Amino acid sequence: MSTRIAFLKGHGTENDFVIVPDPENVIELPPAAVAALCDRRAGIGGDGLLHVVRSAAHPEARHLAAEAEWFMDYRNGDGSVAEMCGNGVRVFARYLQRAGHTGEGDLSVATRGGVKTVHLDKDGGITVGMGRARLPEGDVTVAVGDRSWPARNVNMGNPHAVAFVDDLGDAGALLEAPPVSPAAAYPDGVNVEFVVDRGPRHVAMRVHERGSGETRSCGTGACAVAVATARRDGADPAVTGAPETYTVDVPGGTLVITERPDGEIEMTGPAVIVAEGELDAEWLESFGR
Repeated sequence: MSTRIAFLKGHGTENDFVIVPDPENVIELPPAAVAALCDRRAGIGGDGLLHVVRSAAHPEARHLAAEAEWFMDYRNGDGSVAEMCGNGVRVFARYLQRAGHTGEGDLSVATRGGVKTVHLDKDGGITVGMGRARLPEGDVTVAVGDRSWPARNVNMGNPHAVAFVDDLGDAGALLEAPPVSPAAAYPDGVNVEFVVDRGPRHVAMRVHERGSGETRSCGTGACAVAVATARRDGADPAVTGAPETYTVDVPGGTLVITERPDGEIEMTGPAVIVAEGELDAEWLESFGR
């Protein structure tokens, strides 16, 4: 390994990421190293880490190499592995564009949640095909302190519990993961969204992301919120044959979510690369010892 390792920093609606380009998958990133990189005081700082690897070079993505050249090996801020990150996919695509690996137009990105189709617009916006939502049966409840709310179980390749509240302050400080019951509904943990109405087809949310705490934005969470809100409003594109579009305000900006009659969900929002530099390899390696 070289003594220095390239990294970049980027964000999508202020959901921020450390980006580590590693096309041939030669950089070791154990959980402790990822957590150190994402530490906002002792590391670079980020809600998560985007490990940029060619699909053919990663054992979890080789079977997808014919569909997507690049694999988003996504890690949460605590170093744990995650299936998908919607804002992360947009930032991942923006990095590939910056590095000259892709241009405007369509791009396929492999993730643990499947292959995602990305469109880089001329105006700078990025639209991601997020796949279909699954709505598992069963009642779910989210609690904060001595208060609780019914929630909608939505799976976007990763699990979400969506609760509608009167005020976003009802979510509390979100320093700890809000208790969700029954625990059996989410054996691997869950992302929890608190949602309020802002207007027709317009909502705002706060989120506690599994493994990261409260973040400024969550792309899969915004998709889950849009689907849950549409069903609450009695709208199902599969039934009506018409797409449903919701504007979802997050603390870090705004995302636009469209659910099509075939069930496919598209998310449109910004993605920005803000810095690049070099990591000290010896420092990074110390977390794997």
